[in-house]
Amino acid sequence: MFLSEFDFELPAELIAQKPAEVRTASRMMMLNRADESVRSGQFSDLNEHLQQGDLLVLNDTQVIPARLIGKKETGGRIEVFLVRRLAGAEESWACLTKSSKTVKPGVRLIFSDGLEGTVLTGGDELLKYLHFTAPGVVSEVLDRVGRIPLPPYIEREPEAEDRDRYQTVFACNAGALAAPTAGLHFSQPYLDSLRRAGVDILFLTLHVGLGTFLPIRTDNVAEHQMHAEEYTISESTAQCLNRARDDGRRIVAVGTTVARALESAFSSHENKVLSGTATTQIFIRPGYTFKVIDALLTNFHLPRSTLLMLVSAFAGKEFILSAYEQAVRERFRFFSYGDCMFIQ
Repeated sequence: MFLSEFDFELPAELIAQKPAEVRTASRMMMLNRADESVRSGQFSDLNEHLQQGDLLVLNDTQVIPARLIGKKETGGRIEVFLVRRLAGAEESWACLTKSSKTVKPGVRLIFSDGLEGTVLTGGDELLKYLHFTAPGVVSEVLDRVGRIPLPPYIEREPEAEDRDRYQTVFACNAGALAAPTAGLHFSQPYLDSLRRAGVDILFLTLHVGLGTFLPIRTDNVAEHQMHAEEYTISESTAQCLNRARDDGRRIVAVGTTVARALESAFSSHENKVLSGTATTQIFIRPGYTFKVIDALLTNFHLPRSTLLMLVSAFAGKEFILSAYEQAVRERFRFFSYGDCMFIQ
């Protein structure tokens, strides 16, 4: 299977640069896998496609303000992107750095609000290790100084509203470098209305990592290596999921991150979803047999991306690519701040 099989033409003007004015005002394309029918509607119609007893599973990860703009002590500009906190070192991070010259151990970096960083030994060509200091609590200063890391296809600087809108209304576990974007469409009143209609709503946590920004660089899809991402599924959530599977009730994943976490947590040996915290490098592509999810709400994804491959595995490659062509014709908005599709 080759990367070129997952390509499609996408006019640049269809890449959403801003969120919809109201969270629930996005458009939604409905795909039925049984008869390969496609209908266009509104996200607010989702309740018509859910039924009493369905389990709607969402990712409650919270995007951290991971992008820092500062200068080296010599005066040169530097951009730092927090990737992961180093084990056993509360104020030290593995970071991507962007500057005119590669920073070396011992170099001091200066940011606003008294925040400073020192380049440590270790790391590699891609990731540098930085130790941060600041007056007061470093994590609070990082949160105040840092910018929301909008994806590179949003070609503008983050604005004040992005702190709210590039975050789900249920985000509560900090650690993600990108938002689980299918969840951005939900408002709290809409979730409450689904609960009143008998839809069970569950949460898990998967911290979206660096891999979401990295393209596939191999022509042969099977040679691609996914970056590890950490997920957590509570015991109570696992029990609800396993009861639903036993009862034959539908499990609806909100986003590819939820799909990846649930499929990773399934034990074929025990025939159930396991609770706990683990890392996953699962690469779901056509040929994969889904064990847990029955329906999927997801945004429209990048050409040649692992996310497009996941939805192609769920609904069929030709069906998905045909639906994407229709979405382009109908001027749906693509990617993080764009519209969505519901596949059942």
